[in-house]
Amino acid sequence: MLAANPCPCARSRGARSADCECPSLVRRRYLARLSGPLLDRIDIQVALTAPSRAELRADAGHAESSTLVADRVAQARQRAEARLAGTPWRVNAQVPGPVLRRRWPLPPRVTNLAERAFERGLLTARGLDRVLRMAWTFADLAGQATPGPAQLGAALDLRLPGWAA
Repeated sequence: MLAANPCPCARSRGARSADCECPSLVRRRYLARLSGPLLDRIDIQVALTAPSRAELRADAGHAESSTLVADRVAQARQRAEARLAGTPWRVNAQVPGPVLRRRWPLPPRVTNLAERAFERGLLTARGLDRVLRMAWTFADLAGQATPGPAQLGAALDLRLPGWAA
């Protein structure tokens, strides 16, 4: 897991950066310290803004219980383990990309968006593999046998925030 502030003062709150006085050049230099090869090894890349008190209160009644989430994760891990039976891997994150693409290929209608992002240079080969692994995890969480376009799209959104096909 990795987390980074958007600026050196750590007072920026994304859209609500009223407390931050860092010039944009300082922010860019600060974030540039996170190298491309390092970021390429991070599966999920999401920019978060600090929630307001009203947002925290409004969300409190809609959150799932930890028990419910833990049960869903346990079931997803069982699905992955069953699919990976007879291999040296137990979870999607451990499967090498070439093996994932060869042994469990997805149809072009599912991978189309990710392949376009790869062709446009928005994803590296390693990044494409990470998107595929996340899509398999989303399918396992949803109780699906294989990822569909929705799971692959969700994985792409987490890998390339703000990307539009």
